[in-house]
Amino acid sequence: MSVARLLFIVLRLVLGGMMIYGGLDKFGQPMPQPVEVVEKAARFTAPGQESTLQKILYISGAKQTGYFWQVLGVCELMFGILLVLQYPAFAGAVLLLPITLHIFLFHVFLEPEAKGELLQTGGLLLINMILVLKEWKVLRPLLWQRP
Repeated sequence: MSVARLLFIVLRLVLGGMMIYGGLDKFGQPMPQPVEVVEKAARFTAPGQESTLQKILYISGAKQTGYFWQVLGVCELMFGILLVLQYPAFAGAVLLLPITLHIFLFHVFLEPEAKGELLQTGGLLLINMILVLKEWKVLRPLLWQRP
């Protein structure tokens, strides 16, 4: 087995494992009641705490929809499993790309001070992009067709 092939297997396992963990984690805690969200948010209204307030409201809002947080968790779980299974990994990588981009942008705009989180989520996005671009020849005919 070549080093490049082994590297891509490891990249798929790392990204898939992180997505499976993130997907399962979304079901590990009970959904907060709207009153709890308001009470928690009220503790972070002082000047200088806007960043924390934004994160609380954003994540709590996704949970309060009653479906979005769960759908995100299911998608992370399913696409992570596709990556870990190896053979359907390309499909998992393509479907996961908007999710890893969203996770990275969440940290860029709402947690820019957390350099470790930025590196981790940026690394996951980079891995995802590498896995998709590796199979560009498969994706190209779907995206670039002459009229």
